[in-house]
Amino acid sequence: MATPMAAPVTAEDFAARMAALEPFEPRPHVAAAVSGGADSLALTFLLQDWLAARGGRLTAFTVDHGLRPDSAAEAAAVGRLLKTAGIAHQVLPWDSAGALQKSGGSRQAAARAARYGLLLAACEAAGIFHLALAHHLEDQAETFLLRLGRGSGLDGLAAMAPVSETAGLRLLRPLLALPKARLVATLEARHLAWVEDPSNGDIAYARVRLRRLLPDLASEGMTPARLGSATQHLGRARAALEGDVAAVLARAVRPDPAGFLDLDPAVLAGASTEVSLRALARSLMAVGGCDYTPRLERLERLHACLALGLDRAVTLGGCRILARGARWLIVREAGRTAPAAVQPGARLLWDGRFEVVLARGGG
Repeated sequence: MATPMAAPVTAEDFAARMAALEPFEPRPHVAAAVSGGADSLALTFLLQDWLAARGGRLTAFTVDHGLRPDSAAEAAAVGRLLKTAGIAHQVLPWDSAGALQKSGGSRQAAARAARYGLLLAACEAAGIFHLALAHHLEDQAETFLLRLGRGSGLDGLAAMAPVSETAGLRLLRPLLALPKARLVATLEARHLAWVEDPSNGDIAYARVRLRRLLPDLASEGMTPARLGSATQHLGRARAALEGDVAAVLARAVRPDPAGFLDLDPAVLAGASTEVSLRALARSLMAVGGCDYTPRLERLERLHACLALGLDRAVTLGGCRILARGARWLIVREAGRTAPAAVQPGARLLWDGRFEVVLARGGG
C-alpha cells in the first residue's frame, strides 16, 4: 500500500496550535529560531501569516555556530530568503572555537547551550517575550527515547513541553504534535527550498542513530505519534505533581531575600515521598543557583534525614544544609560563588540566583 501524501499545515490548523499556547499580548511580537532547515523555515512562514492576521510582528534569528565552513554562507542565505518575504532577520554569530575549548565537554551540548544563550539575549535586547522553536513530533519521540536510555525519571520522560517559561521569556513549541512530513509539505506547497544540515545524518550522534531506528520501532507499534502521546500523558502527571510540590513549599519554606531558605522538614516529611523529594530538590536548586536537580542517590540520603534529623551540616547541590532547632537552614556553600563584572546599563543573572541591574550612569 502506498504511503499517503502528507498534507501541508493550514493557517487554521496552525492558529489552533498557537491558541493552545496563549496568552499573547495584543499585536504580539514573536521571535523565531530559524536555521534554514525545513522545520524552522516552515515555522517561520506559518508564524508570519499568523502574526499578520493579528497585526503582530515577527523577528527571525539565525545562530551562525561556525562548526562547518559553510555555516556563515548558509546563515546569510537564510537572511536573503527572509528579506525577500519581508521578514526581519538577524544573524547571531558564535565563537565556537573559543567556547568549545573552554567547555571541554560535548560539542553538541556546548553548541545547544550557546544557541539558547544567544537567542535569549537577542530576544531580551529586542524586548521580545515569545521565542518560537521548531521542534516537531519526531524530535519529541527521539528526546523521549534518549532520556529513556539514560534512565531519566518522570520529568525527563515528559520530554519537551509546548510552553517553557524562563525569567522574562516564553519558549513556544507549536509544532510538537506535527510530523516533519507535514512541515516539508508546507514548504513544497509554497515552492520554498530549505537547507539540509549534514550533521543530521552523522551516526556519531546518538540522536541520529535513534532517528534511524524509528521506522523499525513504528513497525512494532511504537510510532512517533504514540511516543509523543506518551510524553503528553507524562507531562500531565508532571504538572499535577508540580502543583502539589508548590503547595508543600508554600507551607514548609520561608525564603530570605539574601538568598537562603528556612525550611520545616516536618512538613516535607508529611508529604508523599515523590512530592517531598521534589520539594527538597527545588529548595536546593533555588539556593544553589542550579538548573538541574542533584543526583538522586544523594538527594534520597538527605531526604531520609527529614524524619531522622541532621546530626551535622551536610552539603549538596552547591548548598550547605544545617539544623537550626527543629528547622533546617539551606545556605549557599562557601567558595562556590564567582565574581562577575556588570557594565553600566547591563543586566546580569549572578550566581544563578540574583538579577543585578546597573544604571547607565552607574560606576
